[in-house]
Amino acid sequence: MATTAHALHILVKHKDQALDVLKQLEKGAKFQALAKKYSKCPSAKKGGDLGEFRKGQMVPQFDKACFQGELITPQLVKTRFGWHVVKVLYRT
Repeated sequence: MATTAHALHILVKHKDQALDVLKQLEKGAKFQALAKKYSKCPSAKKGGDLGEFRKGQMVPQFDKACFQGELITPQLVKTRFGWHVVKVLYRT
């Protein structure tokens, strides 16, 4: 069972914008470039890189996506902060 994960994310206010970001990723856009352009999180400066974090450190919905969702494939997650496009790089 993984206890840490490393993820990138793009935080936006509306689902429509999150879906648009996903479409751009599917067309080959770079995750880090989209994070710098759209994300409302301070991590945007680092291309959305949250670094490595422990299970339970993030809000429950985000935590579940990072520890149970697919690796590498961007996914949508809704939290109290807004809509996240999350890309989990690895788990340990």
